[in-house]
Amino acid sequence: MKKTFKGKAFLFGKNVDTDQIYPGRFVQYTDVEDVAKYAMFGVDEKFVEKVSQDDIIVAGTNFGCGSSREHAAITLKASGIGAIVAESFGRIFYRNAINLGLPVVICPNISTLVEAGQILEVDIGKGVVSNQNGKIAAIEPMSGYVLDILEHGGIKNLIMNQMKDK
Repeated sequence: MKKTFKGKAFLFGKNVDTDQIYPGRFVQYTDVEDVAKYAMFGVDEKFVEKVSQDDIIVAGTNFGCGSSREHAAITLKASGIGAIVAESFGRIFYRNAINLGLPVVICPNISTLVEAGQILEVDIGKGVVSNQNGKIAAIEPMSGYVLDILEHGGIKNLIMNQMKDK
């Protein structure tokens, strides 16, 4: 897994829930390509037209609150988002994202330090978020287990790899 992501910042506020990330009216879609078409549809219907590979979502507190459906994390990963940096996450969304191999990092006050469209670099290994002027914030460290899951591209791949080694 890459530990560094560089891309354009998309800013979202506080309490962005899973129904805004991936509205429930689209849950009948199961193909990843179909799911990806509706990323952030409840907040910005044109998001998927603007996002590029490795772009970064920056949000306030409680990003991903709401229901436990995995579609929210799947749609963001499938849309090309490299990482999500937020002041805090809804617990179930955070876990779903990690389990699917989508880097989600906690960074206090990040929403006040970044402007929409700014090019950011998130370095999970070094634990920093930087812009063209240098470091702007430190991210909360991830446990070795979470890093291991991300390194393998998700928990399913980690477990399959562990079983293969036995």
